Amino acid sequence: MIRSATALLQADLVSVPDNNRLRLFSGSANVSLAQEIASYLGLDLGPMVRKQFADGELYVQIQESIRGCDVYLIQPTCNPVNDHLMELLIMVDACRRASARQITAVLPYYGYARADRKTAGRESITAKLVANVVTKAGANRVLAMDLHSAQIQGYFDIPLDHVYSSPVLIDYLSNKQLPDIVVVSPDVGGVVRARAFAKKLNDAPLAIIDKRRQAHNVAEVLNIIGDVRDKTAVLVDDMIDTASTITEGARLLRMEGARQVYACATHAVFSGPALERLSNGLFEEVIVTNTIPIPLDKQFEQLTILSVANIIGETIWRIHEDTSVSSMFR
Repeated sequence: MIRSATALLQADLVSVPDNNRLRLFSGSANVSLAQEIASYLGLDLGPMVRKQFADGELYVQIQESIRGCDVYLIQPTCNPVNDHLMELLIMVDACRRASARQITAVLPYYGYARADRKTAGRESITAKLVANVVTKAGANRVLAMDLHSAQIQGYFDIPLDHVYSSPVLIDYLSNKQLPDIVVVSPDVGGVVRARAFAKKLNDAPLAIIDKRRQAHNVAEVLNIIGDVRDKTAVLVDDMIDTASTITEGARLLRMEGARQVYACATHAVFSGPALERLSNGLFEEVIVTNTIPIPLDKQFEQLTILSVANIIGETIWRIHEDTSVSSMFR
């Protein structure tokens, strides 16, 4: 029997499983993480051309049809943040013009997150500006990990799924079976994060470092609120940039009698003197994740890098299947 062209088309459409509409593409910021995410999902990264012209302008071309597809663009906006942010915007625009059904910007690390409020006159709230630009470029949804402050979620006028690296970090620490753990927040602003971390780490006690910030990337540590003597102190933060705060905190913890000091952070920004400060013997171990790629020349003996690919991959699958994301962290 000869079927009509319409019948053939309808049969072909029905036979295509829904996960064939899921597409992953990676910017240049962290290809290795994107490959791990794709492997978790049993997919290949989509083919894409990226290049930079002689005058510095960026070029992106998607090299397969994504019409009607759910596209996930994996691109942490880490250093060089402006180049990676612009690349993301071009990727979003290219997908929008290619008639993608839904475009999700996957931001393992959200650059400009610390500029989330005005602390002096005539400043920009750049975290909000970046949210506006990503939305205006054509993103329908954002997936971000461990934002610097929870209020950034409200800067987006599109859905945002906020996920956490804590299950990976806590699982690693739990397997080490460290004695007499006390979770330490490096400043008052990180208390909520540290308290949630401590609760999941067998209801460990909490301590807080009282800190006064004198200028950008400059902080003066004053004292510790809580008992750390003869304990294993675990400093928990969302990121390590120049490492000034966390190393001064570790030095104070040692002075106050902590037996061991560990540092845990999601984002290893590692700017300026961070490498020298972190490898100076204050820490038994510095535990970070791979949201930002860490080149070999910024790695040191005490550094441990954990992968968050499975968490991000599982979140992408749940978004695609319209199932709960928050239940992953209960």
